[in-house]
Amino acid sequence: MARKMVAMKDIATACGVSVATVSKALNDQNDIGKETKEHIRSVAEKMGYFPNSAAKALKTNITKNIGVLFVDEARSGLTHDYFAHVLDSFKRKAEANGFDITFISGHNNEMSYLAHARYRGFDGVVIACVDFYDPNVEELIRSNIPVVTIDHVFNNRIAVISDNNKGMKDLVTYCYNKGHRKIAYVHGGDSSVTQNRLSSFFRTTESLGMEIPEEYIREAQYRDTEGAYKVTHDLLNLSDPPTCILYPDDFATIGGMNAIRERGYRIPEDISVAGYDNIPIASRLNPPLTTIAQDTESIGSIAAAKLIDLITNPRTTLIEQVIVEGKLVPGQSVVAPKER
Repeated sequence: MARKMVAMKDIATACGVSVATVSKALNDQNDIGKETKEHIRSVAEKMGYFPNSAAKALKTNITKNIGVLFVDEARSGLTHDYFAHVLDSFKRKAEANGFDITFISGHNNEMSYLAHARYRGFDGVVIACVDFYDPNVEELIRSNIPVVTIDHVFNNRIAVISDNNKGMKDLVTYCYNKGHRKIAYVHGGDSSVTQNRLSSFFRTTESLGMEIPEEYIREAQYRDTEGAYKVTHDLLNLSDPPTCILYPDDFATIGGMNAIRERGYRIPEDISVAGYDNIPIASRLNPPLTTIAQDTESIGSIAAAKLIDLITNPRTTLIEQVIVEGKLVPGQSVVAPKER
């Protein structure tokens, strides 16, 4: 037998008050007494009352639903530890504040990202792991829908960013202090994250008085062990190969380490290596990996909090860039280079 839907008038009858009083109690308004409010809420809970979200949205203009725009062109997707942990933190923070999240994983010719967001009635959208220069993304950014971006900056939009500049500076400086002057960098595919890390790499090496040969800079996609394996062979084929190789992420580093060992070199005695992200496997590699731990918990939680503030308090929420620092994890994969 189907359970009867409990309405406000049923609660009003049970409590001996008006429907208006019940409405005020359930919407936490302050013009009724605390004891009356708590009594009505207690009765409503015992009766199994659930507010009609559609009706509530009509009154408050808030649906309690947030869109997550996450387009995985490289097919690393939620298997990418960084984004998986960031979005898990985002989800937990949003749900703790009573919001549901829905993924927008792509678009077709019939519905743009903006149209999809409006069709779904999203209160706001967080954007991560996309081509930020896609016209469909830019259309969404220009709209009046509250938006927070992760690891990319748009004018007049809130952005939460991992401090890739400081992370790369710390990593290069650490390797320099270990005695390395021949440091190669295998960077990821073109993105704002890659551009920030590359700029920081060059600024740091220049400030340390290092001259980095052009052939020391190579590209392999994030989480691409095969690509990292190939370009590592290219680096080792140079007439003056590097003594230390930095990789775009920890997972890709595994491919580079395989190439180094295949050539008969030892890590770190002959060639030092370092990654980025501090994924769980990094500390269990042999040797444990030197890397940068990004604060994914804070990035996701802050992004959710900022978006919820923008939804619920649009006139007072500051439009800003929030930069979240990571930290160097020394590991054991970088030691002083051998004399050559």
